[in-house]
Amino acid sequence: MSRNISVLKHNLFELPFFSVRNISCPEDKDNNRTVLTGKLPIASIVNLPTDENVRDYILEAEGRQRKTRNQVHTAIYNTLKNTPENFSVLNGGIVIVAKSYEIDESRKVLRLKLPSIINGSQTQGIIKDFLEESRKNDSSIPEVHVTFEILVTEDDDLIAETSIARNFQNDVMALSIAGRRGQLDELDEALHNQRPETKLQKSETQLSEDYQKTERVLQVITALTPKELWFPRLREDEMPNKTFTYSAKAKCLKLFQTIYTKAKDSQDPQNKEYKDLYQFYLDIVGQALELHEKWKSHNGFKGTMLKNGFRRDEKNNILEVPDGVIFPVLAALSVFAKHTDKGWRIVPPEVFRDVDLINAVKPAFIEMANSNPQTMGKSKACYAHLYQITSLYKRLSVD
Repeated sequence: MSRNISVLKHNLFELPFFSVRNISCPEDKDNNRTVLTGKLPIASIVNLPTDENVRDYILEAEGRQRKTRNQVHTAIYNTLKNTPENFSVLNGGIVIVAKSYEIDESRKVLRLKLPSIINGSQTQGIIKDFLEESRKNDSSIPEVHVTFEILVTEDDDLIAETSIARNFQNDVMALSIAGRRGQLDELDEALHNQRPETKLQKSETQLSEDYQKTERVLQVITALTPKELWFPRLREDEMPNKTFTYSAKAKCLKLFQTIYTKAKDSQDPQNKEYKDLYQFYLDIVGQALELHEKWKSHNGFKGTMLKNGFRRDEKNNILEVPDGVIFPVLAALSVFAKHTDKGWRIVPPEVFRDVDLINAVKPAFIEMANSNPQTMGKSKACYAHLYQITSLYKRLSVD
């Protein structure tokens, strides 16, 4: 520790390393910079400054150290704790800048002048927490390494630009993770079987119109899910709260991932319930798209005089109904979900007509939502109003 304090006084840091390699290219040499890469023991980085980074360790910066770890923090910590042998592969590593460097091969030490982490502060913070908690609990600390890249340059502008660029790269979307894990394969296959011309987006890079937006499809299916599958503990007269299906697409994707995982886990105590719910997703996916498309341009709204968010052509035909109106409608139609010899389907009774629901939409939109489709999409009262209408028709058909 005393040696570290001594080198700090001279703006120098010594980092023990396992391996280091100079990977500078001709452009680097022409611009008087050097790029190094390799592996460091995780303890080597805990005291490195982060002066040049655009963001510090979040849990320290906001005064919440070790109180509220987000998903990224938890993933880093769990890897260190449970599978440390995979840490150097799974973790993206750290990026460091420095004004100069020396390599002491005999001592396996890197000497850096004015170093700073510019990408990897969260990794550094979790490593520090992990090492402190391990020592506090007298736990053995495994030999773990972290990948590093060091940019050695005197160009302060380049250091600033590099820090910004390295911290604003696109994160891997949850959709791509679900797709890579195969969690969307069966749903995609089911959709293709029901609508051969249609396929699901399984990565954020699949942006063409050939792909249906998977998160939107999952929002629609979630809205259509009957309460006996989704909320089996609700009373007969109780309505499930589905307001989140309108705007929380990430939540609907995460919910589907949970359903998939539990449906595939034969050891899960709720395996049967989740298998039934997962089967609903597979059975209904084609019809779910059809219903969303139908209500998206339902000409039954032609004479309603509803304006905000509704698009019409010059003949007053409906071109687009806002999703804030559609999702309460879809949630109401979930009452008509029925298991048939062809799987789950939305089967309205003969006494029900779409206009019955459209007539109920108008007062909900105007009076409850103040003619604001965003308000309607998030209003539990609007969902309840339409749900009561379809529930009444279901009871009438049974009677």
